[in-house]
Amino acid sequence: MKIKHIEGEKNGNIMMYTLSTCVWCKKIKKYLKDLGVEYHYIDVDLLEGAEKEEVMQQMKEYTSEVSYPMLVINEKEYIIGYKPDEIKEKLGL
Repeated sequence: MKIKHIEGEKNGNIMMYTLSTCVWCKKIKKYLKDLGVEYHYIDVDLLEGAEKEEVMQQMKEYTSEVSYPMLVINEKEYIIGYKPDEIKEKLGL
């Protein structure tokens, strides 16, 4: 699986599910990088077959709504969409 890691300050375990061509996904990646926060992400549209199904199943463990970007914090809270204020609040920034 092609999970990418972005270095920064650790504010919990942050995993993001994105699409490589999504404008909002690119904005949230830049936003987190500008905040200096460490995170991981995976471009779901670049996966194929069983890998893609596995990742989509992981997303469905949080909500039945499969939408991008989806940010998961500490494997329990999630944010769907580009919501900078909510992201800062949940990360304690």
